[in-house]
Amino acid sequence: MMKALSVIPGQAESARLEEVPEPPERDGAILVETLQVGICGTDLEIVGGAYGWAPPGEKRLIIGHESLGRVLSAPKGCGLSVGELVVGFVRRPDPVPCTSCGVGEWDMCRNGQYTERGIKERHGYCSERYRIAPEHLVKLDARLAVVGVLTEPASVVAKAWEQIERIGARAHWQPRRVLVTGAGAIGLLAALLGVQRGYEVHVFDRVTDGPKPGLVASLGASYHHGPASEASQQMDIVLECTGVGQVVLDVLANPSANRIVCLTGVSSGARRIPVNMAALNKTMVLENDVVFGSVNANARHYRAAVSALEAANSDWLEQLITRRLPLARWSEALVRQPDDVKVILQLAH
Repeated sequence: MMKALSVIPGQAESARLEEVPEPPERDGAILVETLQVGICGTDLEIVGGAYGWAPPGEKRLIIGHESLGRVLSAPKGCGLSVGELVVGFVRRPDPVPCTSCGVGEWDMCRNGQYTERGIKERHGYCSERYRIAPEHLVKLDARLAVVGVLTEPASVVAKAWEQIERIGARAHWQPRRVLVTGAGAIGLLAALLGVQRGYEVHVFDRVTDGPKPGLVASLGASYHHGPASEASQQMDIVLECTGVGQVVLDVLANPSANRIVCLTGVSSGARRIPVNMAALNKTMVLENDVVFGSVNANARHYRAAVSALEAANSDWLEQLITRRLPLARWSEALVRQPDDVKVILQLAH
């Protein structure tokens, strides 16, 4: 038996640390010891009962989709060795598969029959051990032992940047100024990848103190906390990482020629905001603007994320992890604190 953090999907206040059976061999040939699990907004919403789906035939779902683990056992010839650090992918292709899943782009699944560890119909990584197939892992160098848990959120923004650059290639395009809205872990990692690409990066967030302004400054980027409508003016690229409806609207209301806006935050939908769609449509058409959404990541994005983390300043990355808690204190990790950027549960060392 082993310890795992699980919930009853759709039922608030159902989270608990419990003893569960060892992972079944049908889950994959690689046995992994979980070292760290990151907590993000998706986890908090699942714990709050907003959504989540247990595996077929089961009542509870083991949560956790941001992981760092160490290989405990692996068959010969699989490309992995005992002791190596690994990060597991979140999404699995649908069983049909659709045209996207069939070529390894499960992040672009067309029929919605995919599964996701810790989210949709597949147990997550917040257990002391898990099993997985070698093709659903990315290997990390030992120098990422402290910050490797950031790989999954970094993969999300690596995909967003890839899509932005592909869209930009539609015409002659020389972007210079980038705005990232939101200075959480996703926003700061998006800013990091922008700086690594040589852009002039600006980050917008509401807070005026705590670690976020300093983290932005340490990147060589500019920090803004005034109205989002002002921060978004004359930007060539915008990565929206808050999901706040009013921020999204403020960004879209300040277009510039040939601008690309990537939406990565998921809105709650709880608040209705009036929008003049006719004016917005006219502006987007006349300015050749693009607005698109991006979610999840596939294998090449995980590899790109690892490369970005390896190239980053390790001290800066460590500062993104603002709280480290043992698994026994899991309930504290699920309560947001004002200065949180990334909170992780430490399952092993």
